[in-house]
Amino acid sequence: MSLQDKYKELLETAKTSEVNHLQVREQDNVLYVDGDAPSGEVKDKLWNVYNKIDPDYRAGDLVMNVNVVSTAGQKAKVTTDQSNLNIRKGPGTDQPIVGKAAHNEMVTLLSKTNDQWYLIKTDAGEEGYAYAQYLTPQ
Repeated sequence: MSLQDKYKELLETAKTSEVNHLQVREQDNVLYVDGDAPSGEVKDKLWNVYNKIDPDYRAGDLVMNVNVVSTAGQKAKVTTDQSNLNIRKGPGTDQPIVGKAAHNEMVTLLSKTNDQWYLIKTDAGEEGYAYAQYLTPQ
């Protein structure tokens, strides 16, 4: 089974959810999916499909580089004790860290993935998932 067959539902969801500039390529047994999501909800939907196909994201055969193009959203303050807040590729502590938000920094909430995770974007343009416990909506 090819990776595009394995992730057919994810690719169809991306197409039907109007992910712009969608590019799919397979290289070294890894499927790369790139594009621009119209909202945080669409990006969350893609992660939910991915989790259904590969629970806990363990296969390591998909790299999803889909960013939200809309920057409209509620602001939140990073309320860590003193340290920076990790911004992760996906909603889970097992996901790679793609950036950090400083203590007391204001970020934009793109969507609430679940009770534990928000999809956020920093003013510097870093986008990813952050633990909701350390974000205080303003």
